[in-house]
Amino acid sequence: MAAQWRYRGRNVGEEEIAFLRQFIAEHPALSRWALSRQLCEVWQWKQANGALCDALCRGLLLLLERGGEIALPAVRGHFPKGLDQRPEPLVPDNRPVHGPLCELGALEFQQVRRTLQEPLFNSLLEQYHYLGYQQPVGEHLKYLVYARGQAIACLAWCSAPRHLAGRDRFIGWSAEARKRNLRLLAYNTRFLILPWVQVPHLASHILGRMAKVVPLDWQKMYAHPVYWLETFIDPARFKGTCYRAANWQHLGSTTGRGHNARTKRATQPVKELFGLPLIRNFRQLLGE
Repeated sequence: MAAQWRYRGRNVGEEEIAFLRQFIAEHPALSRWALSRQLCEVWQWKQANGALCDALCRGLLLLLERGGEIALPAVRGHFPKGLDQRPEPLVPDNRPVHGPLCELGALEFQQVRRTLQEPLFNSLLEQYHYLGYQQPVGEHLKYLVYARGQAIACLAWCSAPRHLAGRDRFIGWSAEARKRNLRLLAYNTRFLILPWVQVPHLASHILGRMAKVVPLDWQKMYAHPVYWLETFIDPARFKGTCYRAANWQHLGSTTGRGHNARTKRATQPVKELFGLPLIRNFRQLLGE
């Protein structure tokens, strides 16, 4: 039976594996980094803004190597800020922030990916979010929210999961439309109000503002729009109150099987799914 692998929605069969073996053999001087970038050019594996999907390509190559399908060049160096490295802990401005929302002043939303503020964002999530920090792969944005020059919240957004039954039923798109338009969705992977900030209604206010900020920055960064936002809530910890208050809709529960599950049994905690359409005709646009 021919080998068949699947990685982030891409099917890799015997023909592709044979091509990879030949390509690697014909380019023995290339590092893994250079190899992945040249493969992206050959496969035209690019984002809408023209950036190469080299991190995704390296993930696929590692998967195939671990499965015994290909042999990659030896690792030539270790990078201290790689995907598996924990962010360096930084000391934040932790002055207490209390009082009503109206007294907080104007909030500033800064997209900090690829900026000097990104290490602070990573460090805050690692230190104060119960899930810690995880380096996203693919399209993603990172935000710090400031009040009077002090960081008070962090939000991370990335590409949406491929299969979510509750979301897919609500949108009503076909499998082909989902495959083609999944990039038009953004997933809120982290939302952190820093522990020294105690301001009623702040979380829902931030989510309301994010619904206008994220589409603009996504278009600027990746040259395509987003029409839908979504997230998961752990019901053992939260009720999703701030999302409900910001008009997000509860779309049901996950199965607990996780993505790429090979069994129908639950292996992960069941989460509650929330979604927010950003435009009235989102079903028409996503179903095209």
